Amino acid sequence: MAAPILGFLSALLLLLLPAPLRDHFSSVHRQTAGGGTAGGLHPIVLVPGVTCPDLEARLTEAYEPSTPRCGRMRGKGWFGLWTNRTWALDAETAACLEEQMRLVYDPALGDFRNLPGVATRVPNFGSARGFSSKYAPHPEYCFGALRSTLERFGYRDGETLFGAPYDFRYAPPVPGQTSRVYSRYFSRVTRLIEDATKKNQSRAAIVFGHSYGAMVALEFVRNSPSPWRNKFIKHLFMVAPTWSGGYVRAIRSVVSGPPADMVYVPSASAVSVRSMWRTFETAIVNLPCPAVFGRRPLVVTRSKNYSAYDIADLLLAISCANGDKPFRERELAKMGYFKAPMVPMTHMYGVGVPTEEQLVYWEGDFDMPPEMVYGDGDGTINVIAMLAFQEKVGKQPGQKELFKSIRVAKVPHSELIINQRAVKKIMNEIVELNRLVEMHFSY
Repeated sequence: MAAPILGFLSALLLLLLPAPLRDHFSSVHRQTAGGGTAGGLHPIVLVPGVTCPDLEARLTEAYEPSTPRCGRMRGKGWFGLWTNRTWALDAETAACLEEQMRLVYDPALGDFRNLPGVATRVPNFGSARGFSSKYAPHPEYCFGALRSTLERFGYRDGETLFGAPYDFRYAPPVPGQTSRVYSRYFSRVTRLIEDATKKNQSRAAIVFGHSYGAMVALEFVRNSPSPWRNKFIKHLFMVAPTWSGGYVRAIRSVVSGPPADMVYVPSASAVSVRSMWRTFETAIVNLPCPAVFGRRPLVVTRSKNYSAYDIADLLLAISCANGDKPFRERELAKMGYFKAPMVPMTHMYGVGVPTEEQLVYWEGDFDMPPEMVYGDGDGTINVIAMLAFQEKVGKQPGQKELFKSIRVAKVPHSELIINQRAVKKIMNEIVELNRLVEMHFSY
């Protein structure tokens, strides 16, 4: 009796799937039911958004704490610094977190580093389950729904499904720039992909990134030698990348402080979180690019308006001197870098969600929340930046034949990997990329 019921449920499940999934799984079911041998999948490497990776720290004798409590872990080995429990910290511990998370820009090297005496590392590299949302109201933000869907599809953590978390405080370099942190990270991702390909009968990998993670994925591919890309990268899949075109919300984050869905430390003051955030390279890497946003006023005050051409002046106006110098010396070069990765690529983006496109600090008080003028986008990235990515990167000769864009209406930025309709679109593409690969799917 159990077999007929199982068959009925399997058939019912097929009817509920979108057409590409239904056709594919019907074919696979016929192959495996007839005793055929299952094949394999193209491995997938997930590169999560900025709120997802964990961070561990170790304090050496060179660390000079501002309070005795901040030094209590000195010499005691590794401990969780940025984890999914950060939201529960008391005010005094949160103050230590903010101190130990800060970065310093070294103008001699043209690079960022930790505070003296603070060593950091990203744990659980390689596992698709090695990171989690730090935003307590939405614990599902970090690939939870997509990962579960991929696992139902047949993917397995450590076999065909992998994760590449990074230190979210730093920004990936463009070719020609130095980055000690990303030099190590890119080497690890290279080995991860090579090992995954070897483990899966030389099937090239799908590199899948969301939001800031999509930018990291893009820069990893662009920094890789072309022969290596051709051998090991099956597809670059980017969902809502926060690329070098920038977006207006990045201005608000550096001026007024990052919103809670980016840095969620309820026990810390907004001013202290803003001060910490301004030391991160992340804070200044996605500021609006002149080639995308032109001279339209993005920040409006009674005495002066600021366009994308005036970002450096704005950083000085808000007393963000520690951001002005690295912005001029390091991030400006990224704004004009639109080189295509020259691998098969999918760009999925959202529209139809009110997205801030102008910030009004009329009295010039940058400690007060701005009035906001909204336009189109996904709630984070402006539609003008999304379309510019397609035009400036996707349509380059040699890339446009390998480029596909998918638009999703009325799904916010962070939900583009958890919304059912969006996940179906993603899975349609994953199925297509695996269409010629036999596999076993368990209903």
